Amino acid sequence: MVLADEVALAFLDIRPVFKGHVLVVPRAHAETLADLPAADVGPFFSRVQRISAVMPAALGSQGSFVAINNKVSQSVPHLHAHVVPRTKGDGLRGFFWPRQKYASEAEAQEYAARLREALS
Repeated sequence: MVLADEVALAFLDIRPVFKGHVLVVPRAHAETLADLPAADVGPFFSRVQRISAVMPAALGSQGSFVAINNKVSQSVPHLHAHVVPRTKGDGLRGFFWPRQKYASEAEAQEYAARLREALS
């Protein structure tokens, strides 16, 4: 877990594009972005924005990639935003996302801890 509050949860993707890839989900169920009540969009995206903002310093990346799938390529029927650390020359091209695995649960926890610390 990277972030948990009254609006959203954020946690590491178990099959990250790059290590430190975070999924941000609203606590209230919405299947797609279009289903999220308008009053909840700003609070939800402020969490996405905050994680994106701390990612470079926390993980040594140069920036981030933020994406949401609505229906097509959406692996679960609950709105979630991907926040992926990016570095020039990292090999990500277009929407082909080769997935990685964490070497261990301890490594995953270390990435989550770095992001939690940066958010505090």
